[in-house]
Amino acid sequence: MAGTLRKTLIYAALLTWLALVVLPLVWVVFNSLRSSQEIFQNPFGIPWLFGGFPYEGVEGAPDPAEAAVRNYETAWVSSQFSRFFVNSIIVTGASLAGILAFAAMASYILARFPFRGSRLLFLYFISGMMIPAQLVLVPLFFQFTYMSDWGSAALRPLGYELQLHDTLTGLVIIYIALSLPFTILVLTGFFRSLPGTLREAGIMDGCGEYRVFWHIMLPLAKPGIITAAIFNFLGIWNEYLFALVFINTESKSTLPLGLASVSMQAQYRSDFGLMFAGLVIVLAPTLVVYMLLQRRLTKGITVGALKG
Repeated sequence: MAGTLRKTLIYAALLTWLALVVLPLVWVVFNSLRSSQEIFQNPFGIPWLFGGFPYEGVEGAPDPAEAAVRNYETAWVSSQFSRFFVNSIIVTGASLAGILAFAAMASYILARFPFRGSRLLFLYFISGMMIPAQLVLVPLFFQFTYMSDWGSAALRPLGYELQLHDTLTGLVIIYIALSLPFTILVLTGFFRSLPGTLREAGIMDGCGEYRVFWHIMLPLAKPGIITAAIFNFLGIWNEYLFALVFINTESKSTLPLGLASVSMQAQYRSDFGLMFAGLVIVLAPTLVVYMLLQRRLTKGITVGALKG
């Protein structure tokens, strides 16, 4: 009896938590398919496309199907979400490639080849997690200015200029630097959990250290790499503060900046359907990536908890 009651309470708590997470997402998706007039009349209503009741007393009410199409078409084309989407993919993809490449190599050395000062070096890397990102914002801004001036002076005889402000390249460098401490912490534990006999077997078969790393150890660490990639993807895809400070040109904005701009415009124009459509465009890739890699993420966290 006590066990049944306990299970009932656990399931009730899980269902409550599920409702608290899922219902806001469903509400956002529904409102992205509705016109602003319909949202004003009943913010928690169901779109006509799903059998909702039509609103009455609103003059010039648009066709529900046209309202849904207009929201996404305006967000994707007129509000330049297509450009913001491409910029976010470029920044996120390049950042993840750099983060995983540098962190995997550094973590493998720290985990499998202890040397004098390796422990201190590992602590130095992960100490970066103790520094709030907001604290380095202003010094990093002036550092980028100094590096841009110094680089431009060095490259000017060759006809080149170095510009780190207002560029996607500068944003990628920031994301790589800020994400390395956490990624090295995660991947070091995974490389430590791999059996050393596999490396020894590869060496005995004639593989060099580089080949052992790329063809044996790195594939075995795939759960850890995927786990680190998912967490970094979520953080970089939704990052707003550094993009706001270092990106000034609208054509180079990422999705969070575009969504913030559309949200401010929607408040003045009372176009909340557009705002919700933009929010769905930002959320959709995150949900897709999580659903596709959910099992790998769970496996990666479990494996990483065994050793580290």
